[in-house]
Amino acid sequence: MAAEKTDLRYPIGKFVWPESVSEEARLGMIQDISATPARLRAALAGLSESQLDTPYRPEGWTVRQVVHHLPDSHLNCYTRFKLALTEDNPAIKPYDEDRWARLADTRETPIETSLVLLDALHARWVILLKSLTAAQWKRTFHHPEHGSVALDRNLALYAWHGRHHVGHVVSLRERSGW
Repeated sequence: MAAEKTDLRYPIGKFVWPESVSEEARLGMIQDISATPARLRAALAGLSESQLDTPYRPEGWTVRQVVHHLPDSHLNCYTRFKLALTEDNPAIKPYDEDRWARLADTRETPIETSLVLLDALHARWVILLKSLTAAQWKRTFHHPEHGSVALDRNLALYAWHGRHHVGHVVSLRERSGW
Protein backbone atom coordinates (compact mmCIF):
# COMPACT_ATOMS: atom_id res chain seq x y z
CA MET A 1 0.00 0.00 0.00
CA ALA A 2 2.84 2.43 0.77
CA ALA A 3 4.17 2.03 -2.78
CA GLU A 4 0.77 3.07 -4.17
CA LYS A 5 0.80 6.25 -2.10
CA THR A 6 4.12 7.30 -3.67
CA ASP A 7 2.89 6.56 -7.22
CA LEU A 8 1.95 10.01 -8.53
CA ARG A 9 -0.61 8.46 -10.85
CA TYR A 10 -2.66 7.26 -7.87
CA PRO A 11 -2.58 9.85 -5.07
CA ILE A 12 -5.43 8.10 -3.22
CA GLY A 13 -4.50 4.57 -4.30
CA LYS A 14 -5.70 2.43 -7.20
CA PHE A 15 -9.38 1.73 -7.66
CA VAL A 16 -10.58 -1.72 -6.60
CA TRP A 17 -13.96 -2.93 -7.89
CA PRO A 18 -16.17 -3.81 -4.91
CA GLU A 19 -17.88 -7.19 -4.92
CA SER A 20 -21.01 -5.58 -3.55
CA VAL A 21 -22.12 -2.16 -2.33
CA SER A 22 -24.24 -1.66 0.78
CA GLU A 23 -26.89 1.04 1.04
CA GLU A 24 -24.73 2.85 3.60
CA ALA A 25 -21.72 2.74 1.26
CA ARG A 26 -23.87 4.02 -1.63
CA LEU A 27 -24.94 7.01 0.43
CA GLY A 28 -21.30 7.85 1.13
CA MET A 29 -20.42 7.49 -2.54
CA ILE A 30 -23.30 9.76 -3.57
CA GLN A 31 -21.97 12.29 -1.07
CA ASP A 32 -18.52 12.00 -2.67
CA ILE A 33 -20.02 12.66 -6.11
CA SER A 34 -22.02 15.58 -4.72
CA ALA A 35 -18.87 17.09 -3.17
CA THR A 36 -16.56 16.64 -6.18
CA PRO A 37 -17.22 20.02 -7.84
CA ALA A 38 -16.59 21.97 -4.61
CA ARG A 39 -13.52 19.88 -3.79
CA LEU A 40 -12.12 20.56 -7.26
CA ARG A 41 -12.77 24.31 -6.97
CA ALA A 42 -11.04 24.37 -3.58
CA ALA A 43 -8.04 22.49 -4.98
CA LEU A 44 -7.76 24.99 -7.86
CA ALA A 45 -8.19 28.17 -5.78
CA GLY A 46 -5.58 30.77 -6.58
CA LEU A 47 -3.71 28.83 -9.27
CA SER A 48 -2.17 30.90 -12.06
CA GLU A 49 -2.46 30.12 -15.76
CA SER A 50 1.08 28.74 -15.77
CA GLN A 51 0.27 26.52 -12.78
CA LEU A 52 -2.84 25.25 -14.61
CA ASP A 53 -0.55 24.28 -17.48
CA THR A 54 1.76 22.27 -15.19
CA PRO A 55 1.58 18.47 -15.46
CA TYR A 56 0.56 16.85 -12.17
CA ARG A 57 3.35 14.31 -12.75
CA PRO A 58 6.10 13.78 -15.34
CA GLU A 59 4.46 12.83 -18.65
CA GLY A 60 1.02 13.31 -17.08
CA TRP A 61 -1.83 15.63 -17.93
CA THR A 62 -1.72 19.26 -16.97
CA VAL A 63 -4.01 20.54 -14.25
CA ARG A 64 -6.06 22.19 -17.02
CA GLN A 65 -6.47 18.83 -18.79
CA VAL A 66 -7.54 17.20 -15.52
CA VAL A 67 -10.16 19.91 -14.98
CA HIS A 68 -11.63 19.45 -18.45
CA HIS A 69 -11.41 15.64 -18.20
CA LEU A 70 -13.69 15.44 -15.17
CA PRO A 71 -16.90 16.66 -16.87
CA ASP A 72 -15.98 14.71 -20.04
CA SER A 73 -15.71 11.51 -18.04
CA HIS A 74 -18.62 12.16 -15.72
CA LEU A 75 -20.91 13.07 -18.63
CA ASN A 76 -20.09 9.69 -20.12
CA CYS A 77 -20.87 8.01 -16.81
CA TYR A 78 -24.14 9.93 -16.36
CA THR A 79 -25.18 8.80 -19.84
CA ARG A 80 -24.28 5.20 -18.98
CA PHE A 81 -26.50 5.40 -15.88
CA LYS A 82 -29.41 6.71 -17.92
CA LEU A 83 -28.92 4.06 -20.61
CA ALA A 84 -28.83 1.30 -18.00
CA LEU A 85 -31.98 2.64 -16.35
CA THR A 86 -33.91 2.75 -19.63
CA GLU A 87 -32.53 -0.25 -21.58
CA ASP A 88 -31.65 -3.83 -20.73
CA ASN A 89 -27.86 -4.17 -20.34
CA PRO A 90 -27.06 -1.69 -23.13
CA ALA A 91 -23.66 -1.84 -24.79
CA ILE A 92 -21.74 1.35 -24.12
CA LYS A 93 -18.93 2.83 -26.14
CA PRO A 94 -15.70 3.65 -24.35
CA TYR A 95 -13.77 6.74 -25.40
CA ASP A 96 -10.08 7.55 -25.70
CA GLU A 97 -9.66 9.97 -22.80
CA ASP A 98 -6.06 10.82 -23.72
CA ARG A 99 -7.10 11.90 -27.21
CA TRP A 100 -10.05 13.86 -25.80
CA ALA A 101 -7.63 15.62 -23.42
CA ARG A 102 -5.61 16.89 -26.39
CA LEU A 103 -8.52 18.43 -28.34
CA ALA A 104 -8.85 22.18 -28.86
CA ASP A 105 -11.66 22.62 -26.34
CA THR A 106 -9.32 21.35 -23.62
CA ARG A 107 -6.58 23.79 -24.63
CA GLU A 108 -8.75 26.83 -25.36
CA THR A 109 -11.74 26.69 -23.03
CA PRO A 110 -11.40 28.54 -19.72
CA ILE A 111 -11.51 26.10 -16.80
CA GLU A 112 -14.51 27.95 -15.37
CA THR A 113 -16.60 26.59 -18.25
CA SER A 114 -15.81 23.01 -17.22
CA LEU A 115 -16.28 23.84 -13.53
CA VAL A 116 -19.78 25.20 -14.25
CA LEU A 117 -20.51 22.14 -16.39
CA LEU A 118 -19.36 19.86 -13.57
CA ASP A 119 -21.52 21.77 -11.06
CA ALA A 120 -24.62 21.41 -13.23
CA LEU A 121 -23.95 17.80 -14.18
CA HIS A 122 -23.39 16.71 -10.59
CA ALA A 123 -26.52 18.55 -9.42
CA ARG A 124 -28.63 16.50 -11.86
CA TRP A 125 -26.67 13.30 -11.34
CA VAL A 126 -27.08 13.39 -7.56
CA ILE A 127 -30.85 13.86 -7.92
CA LEU A 128 -30.93 10.80 -10.18
CA LEU A 129 -28.71 8.76 -7.85
CA LYS A 130 -30.80 9.56 -4.77
CA SER A 131 -33.96 8.43 -6.59
CA LEU A 132 -32.78 4.89 -7.42
CA THR A 133 -34.39 1.86 -5.86
CA ALA A 134 -32.49 -1.23 -4.70
CA ALA A 135 -33.50 -3.00 -7.91
CA GLN A 136 -32.32 -0.10 -10.08
CA TRP A 137 -28.87 -0.17 -8.46
CA LYS A 138 -28.49 -3.71 -9.80
CA ARG A 139 -29.25 -2.70 -13.41
CA THR A 140 -26.28 -3.06 -15.72
CA PHE A 141 -24.63 -1.84 -18.88
CA HIS A 142 -22.16 -3.80 -20.97
CA HIS A 143 -18.64 -2.37 -21.15
CA PRO A 144 -16.45 -4.02 -23.81
CA GLU A 145 -13.48 -4.20 -21.42
CA HIS A 146 -15.26 -4.97 -18.13
CA GLY A 147 -18.35 -6.94 -19.18
CA SER A 148 -21.66 -6.23 -17.44
CA VAL A 149 -21.26 -3.51 -14.83
CA ALA A 150 -23.96 -2.92 -12.21
CA LEU A 151 -24.78 0.70 -11.44
CA ASP A 152 -23.83 0.37 -7.78
CA ARG A 153 -20.34 -0.84 -8.74
CA ASN A 154 -20.02 1.94 -11.32
CA LEU A 155 -21.00 4.44 -8.62
CA ALA A 156 -18.01 3.22 -6.62
CA LEU A 157 -15.71 3.86 -9.59
CA TYR A 158 -16.89 7.41 -10.09
CA ALA A 159 -16.91 8.31 -6.41
CA TRP A 160 -13.23 7.25 -6.47
CA HIS A 161 -12.63 8.98 -9.82
CA GLY A 162 -13.52 12.45 -8.54
CA ARG A 163 -11.37 12.04 -5.42
CA HIS A 164 -8.57 10.61 -7.59
CA HIS A 165 -8.33 13.64 -9.88
CA VAL A 166 -8.79 16.19 -7.11
CA GLY A 167 -5.95 14.29 -5.45
CA HIS A 168 -3.76 14.95 -8.49
CA VAL A 169 -4.18 18.70 -8.07
CA VAL A 170 -3.79 18.65 -4.28
CA SER A 171 -0.71 16.42 -4.48
CA LEU A 172 0.92 18.69 -7.09
CA ARG A 173 0.22 21.76 -4.96
CA GLU A 174 1.73 20.12 -1.89
CA ARG A 175 4.84 18.96 -3.76
CA SER A 176 5.25 22.36 -5.44
CA GLY A 177 4.57 24.48 -2.35
CA TRP A 178 1.64 26.24 -4.00
